[in-house]
Amino acid sequence: MARRTHLPSLLSLVICLLSATAHGDDGYRLWLKYDKVKDPGMLLAYREAVSSLLVEGSTPTETVLKAELVRALEGLLDRPLPLAKKIQDGSLLVGTPATSPLIASLKLDKTLKKLGPEGYVIRLGLVDLKRVILIASDGPAGALYGAFHFLKLLQTQQPLETLDLSDHPRVRLRVLDHWDNLDGTIERGYAGPSLWDWKDLPSLGPKLKTRLTDYARANASLGINGCVLNNVNASADILTEEYLRKVAAIAEVFRPYGLKVYLSANFAAPKRIGGLTTSDPLDKGVIEWWKKKADGIYSLIPDFGGFLVKANSEGQSGPQDYGRSHRQGANMLAGALKPHGGIVMWRAFVYNADLDPDRINRAYKEFKPEDGKFADNVLVQSKNGALDFQPREPFAPLFGGLKRTPLMAELQVTQEYLGHSTHLAYLAPMWEEFFKSDTFARGPGSTVAKAVDGRLFGQKLTGVAGVANTGTDRNWTGHPMAQANWHAFGRMAWDPEGSAEELAVEWVQMTLSNEPKVVATAAALMLESRQAFVDYTCPLGLAGVFEKDLHYAPDPGMVDERREDWSAAYYVKADRAGLGFDRTRKGSKAVDQYPKPLSDTFNDPKTCPDKYLLWFHHVPWNETMKSGLPFWEELVLSYNRGVKRAEWMKKEWRSLEGQIDGEFYGAVLKRLEKQVKDAYDWRNKCLAYFQGFSRMPIPDGM
Repeated sequence: MARRTHLPSLLSLVICLLSATAHGDDGYRLWLKYDKVKDPGMLLAYREAVSSLLVEGSTPTETVLKAELVRALEGLLDRPLPLAKKIQDGSLLVGTPATSPLIASLKLDKTLKKLGPEGYVIRLGLVDLKRVILIASDGPAGALYGAFHFLKLLQTQQPLETLDLSDHPRVRLRVLDHWDNLDGTIERGYAGPSLWDWKDLPSLGPKLKTRLTDYARANASLGINGCVLNNVNASADILTEEYLRKVAAIAEVFRPYGLKVYLSANFAAPKRIGGLTTSDPLDKGVIEWWKKKADGIYSLIPDFGGFLVKANSEGQSGPQDYGRSHRQGANMLAGALKPHGGIVMWRAFVYNADLDPDRINRAYKEFKPEDGKFADNVLVQSKNGALDFQPREPFAPLFGGLKRTPLMAELQVTQEYLGHSTHLAYLAPMWEEFFKSDTFARGPGSTVAKAVDGRLFGQKLTGVAGVANTGTDRNWTGHPMAQANWHAFGRMAWDPEGSAEELAVEWVQMTLSNEPKVVATAAALMLESRQAFVDYTCPLGLAGVFEKDLHYAPDPGMVDERREDWSAAYYVKADRAGLGFDRTRKGSKAVDQYPKPLSDTFNDPKTCPDKYLLWFHHVPWNETMKSGLPFWEELVLSYNRGVKRAEWMKKEWRSLEGQIDGEFYGAVLKRLEKQVKDAYDWRNKCLAYFQGFSRMPIPDGM
């Protein structure tokens, strides 16, 4: 048996990463803890299955892959892991046909090419009459993803006796959008300052390099393959030579993990940093400026991903400043990136009260007429709902509405409207609801997931983006359990038809414990948490009930003097007659941006799902609901149900005391106690405000 004497210096550097502090679990290791398998039977089985590691390739990705496996398996199996030079019983063989003669000899080329360079197979079998576990891919990134999948099987204590699986991403671009500013702050960031230490870059000290490496590791473990480094409200300075060299330093750390860097581009950059008098996308000088800028970026970062653009939205410059369309602006940038293989993600978050008083109508009206006219390296990026990351919205009608244009779903991992880093709100159920929604674009079964992953309309360029929730807090996400939203985003970007329940169980097993009671209890309260938040903040389809700017506390009567459609009162539409926003054919007509029969379902209050009722309808206070209760009583009941769920969550978490790490337990309990107080505050303030219009009593017992 080959003995490992020492590792190359690069491998040692990658392995010597920060771990949790000695006094408890501070959350730094996320779901990559690699602690010793506690079940004696499983530990023995795993030790018998894996006695050595054989990785024949030496690309940068295979180097970090080897380091990850050594680090993880030595922790999980609680023993040294020899690095073999030839196959033997119990070998873990990992790599690609291009770099491993052994894997090439297995004639898996056809299978691996079908799965693609990010797909992989994991099999238990015989190689040269030796019993081995094989992890193989057509590309290094796929081998890395396969290695993380294998480690997940051990972390969740899955049997290996019949191991034979394959997997590949359903979506091509799986990207985290960081709303990070060059001064180190994060817009809608609740976990400390930015991960990117712009003032010290491009120098990479040990602390920064370790943090960036661990961030890349975490993303690779989820199959996330892209990262937009800066805020969509972009400073043009990010495109200067000074900052591009800083970006190149980050890209150097990310590259081995299959993580490409992207940048949010300010459309006015030619004027602001380029010395031009215009940023008109049809101006020859502007076109040439962007081409030269793209050439310069790729000379520094050969695998640069491309641009994310917020244009003509909330004060950001764009092509409409010059009488041009979104298509003309996006296609101009796409032309500059095309020779290098780059793409443009053009956000559809646009609204203008002067053009349409109901802001949710605007994106469809502006982008639907341009369907099929965008360049083939452009994705239109739409938020999951038509408004703004509310706790519950129906899916945005662009999903299913754009049939000839790649549409990238944008989800918000950071909890801007869901309690920041104080409230526990597991978002996977919200995303599952979104992806499973039927657009009816091609009849029943035309789900959003199929629109996003290309099956519905045949798009080859597909993508899912998530607004990141990470910062420099030791636990990365502020609330320790908000890590689960990062985890769920990556897994659902890989497969939009993933199960929220399965992902909750997986995260608990990898992060907290494999003990059945802990898994069942923690997963259950996670799965209830988002609905609880909806019930005690904005039930029955309410939206925008939040305070000005911060979007944390309740203020249903708030009027924003800057513009009406930033006001809570504008969305709740509370009056003596009732509550809710009329978007029917008698109101703003938003229902007709959805295909039939869905538009008819939403238009009729008798068939509209209760969860979207106040989104589409202004409901009289005494209207009889499907439950048989008057609307006012149903509203009160919903708020009370939310408060009771919040109290139940705290009680359930308390039942885990002593069964999970004390530091982690205490950090979550402290936040749950605040969450319960906030839930009462939400219920009381909202019902007091609405009662001022309904003039109806709170029912007995409520």
